[in-house]
Amino acid sequence: MDEGAFQVLADATLRELMTALDDDLGDLADVDLGNGILTIELESGAKYIVNKQSPNRQIWLASPTSGGWHFEHAGGDSSPSHWRATKGGTTLASLLADELARATGVELRLG
Repeated sequence: MDEGAFQVLADATLRELMTALDDDLGDLADVDLGNGILTIELESGAKYIVNKQSPNRQIWLASPTSGGWHFEHAGGDSSPSHWRATKGGTTLASLLADELARATGVELRLG
């Protein structure tokens, strides 16, 4: 994937995540997106960071629960379910939804 295609796809993925999380978590989290960095801060103070890594053509997740993750696009559209972890193969959508559901008690569907 070339740089331009990656930027379009990654930006769309981050926007999709931001919209879904903001809608579903409401007052339970502060969800912000700026400069290719999605920040999710829970009421407890736990903070998740999802950002683009252009040189690697990856999206990275920093989780207070499970640590650092790298995701590569596996084909398809910008859905977070199309980004697969380089370790273990889980998707960005399922990992983030599972961790945030445990932290907030809200079941999420992220792609």
